[in-house]
Amino acid sequence: MTNSQIAALLHEAYRKNETFPDSCLGLLSIEDAYLVQFELAQLREADGDSLAGWKVGLTSEAMQIQQGMHEPCLGHLLKSAQVSSPAKFQFDDLISPGFENELCFKLKSPLAGTNVSFEEAAAAIGEVAPALEIIERRSDFREDFPLAMAGNAQQKSFVAGPFIPFSGDIDLSQVIASVTVNDEVQETATGDKVLGNPVNSLIWLAAKLSEYDRTLEAGAVVMSGSFTKQYSIAQGDSVRTQFEGIGVVEAHF
Repeated sequence: MTNSQIAALLHEAYRKNETFPDSCLGLLSIEDAYLVQFELAQLREADGDSLAGWKVGLTSEAMQIQQGMHEPCLGHLLKSAQVSSPAKFQFDDLISPGFENELCFKLKSPLAGTNVSFEEAAAAIGEVAPALEIIERRSDFREDFPLAMAGNAQQKSFVAGPFIPFSGDIDLSQVIASVTVNDEVQETATGDKVLGNPVNSLIWLAAKLSEYDRTLEAGAVVMSGSFTKQYSIAQGDSVRTQFEGIGVVEAHF
């Protein structure tokens, strides 16, 4: 089966709101998986959606241990997937959902290549918001990691609280995220769990995209990767995460 055929099958699964077909299992290398994902994004754009930016995943040790992986990953963000906080989702419309606790960056200048410095990456951030990534498990992540990447790295939606200007005056590695589900505190985590500093996600992403002749453009939004492990969502759940000095984001299911 060709990459284009796999991309078409994954696109159809999204259109029908179904899990990924078993016929796609075990067919892809990780290099081909990203090529399939980019084709999937093109098919979605052809359907009338548009690209809002990118997500970085598996950035924290907790996430890498939980998912059995040892490096970050990337996915694309659609404009239709962006939801403002407080958000409400119909639980029955979601496939084995979960959430992650992240920062959302809005870039004011582009980033490209494998030699982006920390200072350059930080200077490219125009605004930052507290955010939740809503994920769906349309295939078994551990059984076939490349298929999950081809299918957009579990990305379903991203919920952003109010954006605030970022001028580098906040040390993002020391920002504390406090996660509450149904009024019960689950955990707290700091930004240094995200590759040492969430800014480093931009450096990794720019370098990874350059392998496929792509760049981070001004105006793009980027989800940093989770401060914490991934949480499953049950019907009736309410999630509230506060990022110290940045703001609060909420979602209800």
